[in-house]
Amino acid sequence: MNHQKGTAMDDTKRLPIYLVVDASGGMHGEKIESVRQGIRSLLADLRGDPRAMATVWLSVITFGSSARQNSPLSSLGLFREPDLDADGAVAMGEALGLLKECIEREARENSTNRVGDWKPFVFLMSFRQPQDSWETAAEALMSFRPMNIIACAIGPYADEMPLKRITPFVVRMEEVQPDAFKSFFAWVSASIRAMTAGVNARGGAAVSIPQPPSGISIVS
Repeated sequence: MNHQKGTAMDDTKRLPIYLVVDASGGMHGEKIESVRQGIRSLLADLRGDPRAMATVWLSVITFGSSARQNSPLSSLGLFREPDLDADGAVAMGEALGLLKECIEREARENSTNRVGDWKPFVFLMSFRQPQDSWETAAEALMSFRPMNIIACAIGPYADEMPLKRITPFVVRMEEVQPDAFKSFFAWVSASIRAMTAGVNARGGAAVSIPQPPSGISIVS
């Protein structure tokens, strides 16, 4: 079990955050660099928030021709920025299966000798239509354990339908320029900080996520 045992965090109720990022061939060049910069800005912003530092644990999973966990679930102080590359097809189904495995391995449940985590929160970024058998993986993930998922369809080639099968909360970002990614990750940061404020102040009550910025619309 990869829980970084032996630290004070072992007795702290954590908020696991998983970023699941489309790193297929269509995301190469400026777009994947914008994601890299966005994660860097997200990390800097969260590290400046004492509540986030005390609560948030972060992981990054990417999917192109295959899926891999670039950064295992780690406290913000120990988190290492992932080395991102974009190539290949869109193995989103494999990524959903890997996400399930990672949460099963890394996220704590309540027990007699261990404090369980808050419900995991997932941000899924999709640039193109999945090119593998994603339906079975999506169903397995949904029946696995409670979690919150926000999915973002990025650019004109993203398919909202699979995302709506995974979560009712889907947003769309039409632009794929650096400023658009910057706004998206700023919103992700604001959303995570709202969650940390909520779980610390109200013990896990429902948290109101900030409205998406201009250029990012909620898919009804």
